[in-house]
Amino acid sequence: MLVNQLDDAVRVLDLLGVAANVLLAGVLAREKRFDLVGFLVLGVAAGLGGGMIRDTLLQRGTPVALTDLSYLSVAFATAVIAYLVHMEGRWWSRGIRVIDAIALGTWGAVGAQKALSLGLHWLPSIMLGTITAVGGGMVRDIMLRRTPIVFGGNTLYATCATAAATVAVLAASLTSGRFPGATTLGAALVGGGLCLISYRLGWRLPEARDWRPRRPRRPHPKAA
Repeated sequence: MLVNQLDDAVRVLDLLGVAANVLLAGVLAREKRFDLVGFLVLGVAAGLGGGMIRDTLLQRGTPVALTDLSYLSVAFATAVIAYLVHMEGRWWSRGIRVIDAIALGTWGAVGAQKALSLGLHWLPSIMLGTITAVGGGMVRDIMLRRTPIVFGGNTLYATCATAAATVAVLAASLTSGRFPGATTLGAALVGGGLCLISYRLGWRLPEARDWRPRRPRRPHPKAA
C-alpha cells in the first residue's frame, strides 16, 4: 500500500513538473508575442523534451510521453492556460520556482532509475537523469535562439539535477532497487532543496579562468 502511494506521489510530481515547465515556456512565448500554436509547440518541447530525448537515447520503445496520454494532456491544457492567462506577481514566481525545483529533482531521479533498470552503468545513468531534467529547457531555449540557461550565468540548476540523479543511483545501489518510489522522492528532495538553496543564496559555478601557462624563461648566458 505504501509503495503504491509513493509511486503515485512520484507520478504527481512528474506531471506537476510538466505543467511548471510549460507555464515557464508560456511566459517566454508571451514575451515573443506567439500565437496559440507557438504556445503549444514551445510548451510541449519544454515540458516533455527531456524525457523524450532520454527515451530516444535508450532505444527501448516509444517515448513514454507519446504512449501515456496524461503527459500530452497536461502539456496541452497548461499551454492553453498560459495563453489565456497572464502569469505574473510575486506569489506566482515563488510558487512556480518551488514546483520547478522539486520537478527538477524528480526528473533527475526518474531518468537515472530508468537507465539503471535497463542495465546501464551508473555513469551514463546519472548523465541520462540530468538530460531528463534539463533537456526540455535546452530545447526551449534553442527554439527561441537563446543560449541555454544551463550553460551558466545563473544559480545552480543542472548541478542540482546531477545531484538528484547521483543520490538516486547511490540509493538504488544500497537498497538493490527495492524501493524505487521512496528513492525517487528522497532524491527529488535533495535536488530540489539544493536548487532552492542555491537560488536563495546565489550559488553559482565559477566561470572559466583566463589562465595561460607562462613560458619558462631561458637563462641568460653568463659573461665570460
